Amino acid sequence: MTAGKGVRRLPLVYACEILTELRLWRRLTETFRTAKPSRGADVHEDANGDGPRADGRLTPSGADQEFLALERELTVLLRRARANQGEMAREVHPDLESSAYGLLIRLDECGGRRATDLAAYVGVGKATMSRQLRALEDLGLVARQPDPADGRAWLVTLTDEGRGRVGQVREARRARYVSQLAHWDRREVAELARLLHQLNGVMDK
Repeated sequence: MTAGKGVRRLPLVYACEILTELRLWRRLTETFRTAKPSRGADVHEDANGDGPRADGRLTPSGADQEFLALERELTVLLRRARANQGEMAREVHPDLESSAYGLLIRLDECGGRRATDLAAYVGVGKATMSRQLRALEDLGLVARQPDPADGRAWLVTLTDEGRGRVGQVREARRARYVSQLAHWDRREVAELARLLHQLNGVMDK
């Protein structure tokens, strides 16, 4: 157990947090739709809707059922992740935009970053990033400080207030994951985290 918290941190937490910030969903769906058929078994729900099964069939377009099943499940997961991101943003601050929550997570995990680096990470233009950072500054969640590596540049960092608010929300979310997956074998949790990490690595290329 984590000291003072009573919550065991699971590797799935970090994989799910990556998914909530997934910026390449269009590329992901395109990958599934254009994937070449394989000789492996295809996976989809059985007639009773009891889960995936294998029968080796392809769709009329020639796509593997297993890729379509994967796309379907990820669509559900990402839809829920987007909804959860908005909820968590409001938990950090009632006036925080959903899209800005990912910036706070990035700063919490990686420390100070230049605005240009944050814009590239999120996939937005400089003007949009400047607007989001001004809003975060107005809420007292981030601040700018000189970049020690380049006096002409500035780093965006979390304020103490921002770090505390983000930490509370993330800890509460981890507790929910632990509760929801309490009946899972820890090896299954670790395997899911590994596969999600592998998927994210493919999509970032």
